[in-house]
Amino acid sequence: MAATGDLRWRQRFEHLERAFCRFRAACVQDSYSELELAGLIQMFEFTFELAWKTMKDLLTHEGFVVNSPREAIRVALSAGLISEGAIWMEALESRNRFTHAYDAKAAEEAQNLIKSSYLPMLEAFVSRLAELGNE
Repeated sequence: MAATGDLRWRQRFEHLERAFCRFRAACVQDSYSELELAGLIQMFEFTFELAWKTMKDLLTHEGFVVNSPREAIRVALSAGLISEGAIWMEALESRNRFTHAYDAKAAEEAQNLIKSSYLPMLEAFVSRLAELGNE
């Protein structure tokens, strides 16, 4: 069972690394067309989704029971996997809100949050998982 759990989080992490590379590349642009901005928001949404699911798989492998993104974030914080629980909770709320962002003002707010807060958060998480994967 342990080998299966180890394999699951590592496979999910490989997917997360690829998604994060595309997401990071999208974040370096200075300006976006309407379509590009929609793509940036979507890339954040699926990268965040992969991140919390990878978090859940790793925590499950380590013996924790987690069933939701909120629970995964709380347990990851207490287990020392992440250090900024508040920003993760904010990112979760934003992900849910961005799904329904249809106007230019909301999209601009999303862009600012994604680039200033969520990109560094996800980058730190991917780096942390890479360290764990090399242990």
